[in-house]
Amino acid sequence: MTVENVVENDQRGNTLTLVGIAASIAVVHLLTNGRYGFHRDELQVLSDARHLDWGFVPYPPLTPFVERIALSLFGLSLVGLRLFSVISQALAIVVTGLMARELGGGRLAQATAALAIALSPLPVFEGTEFQYTTFDYLWWVLIAYFVIRLSKTENPRWWLAIGATIGIGFLTKYTMGFYVCGILGGVLLTRARRCLASGWFWGGMALGFVICSPNLVWQARHGFISLHFLQHIHARDVGEGRSKGFLRDQFWICTNMFAAPLWIGGLIGYLRDRRYRVLAWMYLIPLALFVVGKGRGYYLGAAYPMLMAMGAVVGERWVSSLAKIPRRTVEAVFFTSLAAGALFMGATVLPLASSGRLMKFALENNGDLREEIGWDELVQTVASIRDSLPADQRENVGVAVRNYGEQGAIEILGAAYHLPPPISGINSSWLRGYPEPPPPTLIVLGSSRKEADRLFTSCRLAGHNGNSLGVKNEESEDHPDIFVCGGPRLPWDEFWKEYQGFG
Repeated sequence: MTVENVVENDQRGNTLTLVGIAASIAVVHLLTNGRYGFHRDELQVLSDARHLDWGFVPYPPLTPFVERIALSLFGLSLVGLRLFSVISQALAIVVTGLMARELGGGRLAQATAALAIALSPLPVFEGTEFQYTTFDYLWWVLIAYFVIRLSKTENPRWWLAIGATIGIGFLTKYTMGFYVCGILGGVLLTRARRCLASGWFWGGMALGFVICSPNLVWQARHGFISLHFLQHIHARDVGEGRSKGFLRDQFWICTNMFAAPLWIGGLIGYLRDRRYRVLAWMYLIPLALFVVGKGRGYYLGAAYPMLMAMGAVVGERWVSSLAKIPRRTVEAVFFTSLAAGALFMGATVLPLASSGRLMKFALENNGDLREEIGWDELVQTVASIRDSLPADQRENVGVAVRNYGEQGAIEILGAAYHLPPPISGINSSWLRGYPEPPPPTLIVLGSSRKEADRLFTSCRLAGHNGNSLGVKNEESEDHPDIFVCGGPRLPWDEFWKEYQGFG
């Protein structure tokens, strides 16, 4: 057997190891993703998926487009609709291991890097729901891989792949702009600045611009409404303290806490290596921008796979210099700790059980899982209120909602009960307007008694919003009452201007 055959067999074995790690995590998701129900954010995406456009108020168009495909393939299957998220995270795991390979790591380094991501809280969470953050995570990882290939081969054609992925990234989540700042800053601050003289660099940037330009045109036609939305959401997050603990979350949420030596070592490794130093700046610049700008803790999560990859390579070289017993001890302690951290966070992040102590533990410690409870019951309650109305009201009743979770639930889940499309002023639904002619009777969700009386006429309490599990979430705690009202106090065109909101 030739040396080339040996190397090829080793590479094939290493690749199978990475695929095996990713597949194992995917299987866990496929077995658990059907429990509970839709998250309120998923309901918003599903609603937008039924009204495809080149842009939406809270996010770019790619995620609703993907979920439109999933809807056509799987219907309202939780496992099916979340499948693309599972595939996305599995690919991120594999690409992380491939980054370690490109950096010179052997099987231990590749498997370690992949495991460090596979067993970290944020990547695991991204496979449990379909949200734009899930696909955004993959684009960041792919860009890092392409930059490593560019730095290693010095082949400027890789800028086309980088630019194209940036363009797709901007069609997924606007925080891609922070990563682009890191890339451009890294180019300017390292020897990679010579790329500025290459037509491939500018071609890649142009390609990215062309890919995301339809959304830019949509924004221009709608007064850059997403910018106003993001400003509102950021002010809300800062006001509610959601940006606190950013640095803590880098250890607690974005990564497995026991993998900290790995990514810190990776950052140092990039800083010391002139060839790959650009990747250090791809982490440090977004980090600084998020700290100064008071970003939320998970915003930087997708930057850690590239650090884990280099850290695994550095760690492999270090342990190989140790004697057998110390080496085995270090490896045993590290992987045992990594697994222990993963078990704890997995019980928090994953819907491992549909009853019992594990479910109770998850619901007590994971607000996102709590937001998956009660939507079917909400829709059933609204349907029963509709059915209790006199016949003349029942035939021409509307459902007015005040948040996107209620909007998605009524639109997506309410179809089974023949509920009318929701009347919503939140985010993109406001752009779709109100029904013509407007219904004279409204079932009002998401409003307090005071707000309902301010907006509508003749309101009466008709029901309550809760869930049979007694789970305390936004709907059961903040919006418990359901009213039946007459029309708005203002003419509909004036009322609609006041009804607009971001959330």
